[in-house]
Formats: sequence, C-alpha cells, structure tokens
Amino acid sequence: MPNLDDSDWEMLLDRIRTGKCTPFLGAGVNYGFLPTGGVIASRWAQQHGYPLTDTEDLARVAQFVAINKRDPMYPKDKILREFRENGKPQDFASADNPLGILAELPLPIYITTNYDNCLYEALSLKGKKPRVELCRWNSSLEGTPSVFSAESGFTPTKEEPVIFHLHGHQDIAESLVLTEDDYLEFLVNLSKKKELLAPRIQEALASTSLLFIGYRMADWDFRVLLHGILSATTKSLRRLSISVQLAPEFQDEDKCSKAQCYLESYFGEIQVRVYWGTAREFAGKLRELWHGTRAARVGG
Repeated sequence: MPNLDDSDWEMLLDRIRTGKCTPFLGAGVNYGFLPTGGVIASRWAQQHGYPLTDTEDLARVAQFVAINKRDPMYPKDKILREFRENGKPQDFASADNPLGILAELPLPIYITTNYDNCLYEALSLKGKKPRVELCRWNSSLEGTPSVFSAESGFTPTKEEPVIFHLHGHQDIAESLVLTEDDYLEFLVNLSKKKELLAPRIQEALASTSLLFIGYRMADWDFRVLLHGILSATTKSLRRLSISVQLAPEFQDEDKCSKAQCYLESYFGEIQVRVYWGTAREFAGKLRELWHGTRAARVGG
C-alpha cells in the first residue's frame, strides 16, 4: 500500500508549485516502452556466453562483453541499437504516463540516468522548449558544448527546462555510463571534480525536494547515487524527498511486511519518504491531485 499521507502530498504539490521539486528519473519510467536492463543483460549473457550467475546485472554483463570483444565501445553501441530496434512509441497524453505527467509540471530542471530522448519528446509535446545537458564525466566529453556556458547566459525556467543526463545521452555513445569500469570511473571523477555538475544542477540537488521515479532499492547504482547526493548536502538544510518503490516480493507475508518496514526506516534515516507502487500508479495519483489543486485554486 502507498504510505504517503495527506501532508506528504501537500508538501510535494507545494514544492512543485514553487519550482522547488526536481524529478530524478530512472529506467522504470519507460517500463513497457524500452527494454529493461535486466532483459537486455539476460539476452547479452546468452549471446556472448557470460559465465557467471548474475545474468540480469547489466553493468557486469556489459563489462564482460566489452572485455570479450576487446572493445569498450561495443556494448555502448549495442545498447543504443537495442533501444532503436526494440523501443515502442509512448502516448504521453495517457492519464498515467509518468513522463507525460511530469512534463506538465512547472519545473525548471529534470535529472535522469536514462540515455533516451523520451523526456525531451514529452516536454516538447507539452509546448515547452527543453534543453539537453550532459555530465562530462570522461575526457572525451570535455569539448562538447554546454547549455550553461558563460556565453549562452541560459537560466532554466518552467518554459525552457533543462534535462540533465547524468549517465549520458543516446546522441553521444561515448557519454554512456554502462559497464562496471564506467561506473567506477564516473564515481571517482565526480568525487574529485565537483564542477562536473553545473552550479545550477548542484543547487537543485541541494535545495529542492528530489522525486526519485524509476529506480529499485535493489539497484546498487541507485543506492550509491542516493548516498552520494545526500552526503554532499547539509542534513539540516535538506528538503524532504520522495522515492517511488515497488513493494518487496516474498511469498511469506510476514517477510514482506518486515522488508517494507526496514526499507521505510532506511529511507527515513536520509529524509526520503516512500511511495509503494509503480511509476504509473504514482503518476496517476499525482496527476489527479495536481489537477484537483489547480482547479480548486482557480475556483477559489
């Protein structure tokens, strides 16, 4: 059962109204439209003879493929081909499409670890003019133009929001964080060079409520990201954040209940409340409340 109470929802809606909310989006927002990392990893593991048992771990399987092919770029080119060949178009006008609903909100900054252009399409269809920015985590990206350059004078707004691709973008294969080596290099470089995150992105991470959608607690990269982000901010100045999570799956109801309580405590320690459900369920509820409060404010 979703456990956000009325005050949590009101806080979230207020942060959205004031632009003090930053969506932080993972692969789950595209569930059903793009192949999942686990599906891709399993297919690659079979194709390339992956010898270990964790065949759904994309970073590890991609690392094996890169070593096996003696070509670090091979799995990056391959995953982009997977998206092109197996992706399906989304209906961003659907009442429970996560990206379509998030694109309606008056927010200046969206952060994502996804490579795809789906959020850009959703925002554009809502009449906005989004701009794409990359995290330049490796040396090959240092010369790529930035929307935050001194010459541009660009400041994100709700009409012209920025989409910050933390783990790379489909148009530049070299920008993808995919293999285990990529993740390690990414984390090391980010810890050494805070400037890899533009000041406006650092500000959003430190001074807004973060809305994590499309991640699983079981994903180690999500846990690393979560702790990295929160450890860089002053605890007393943090705003409450929300994470959308699927409930633990056990046949034993007692185990499910205990696991859920543990995860709620885990997130609670770092000032993150949990919505138990799918990205679509959360999006549908958010849309209902958002349109309801807007109607009430206009009627009042």
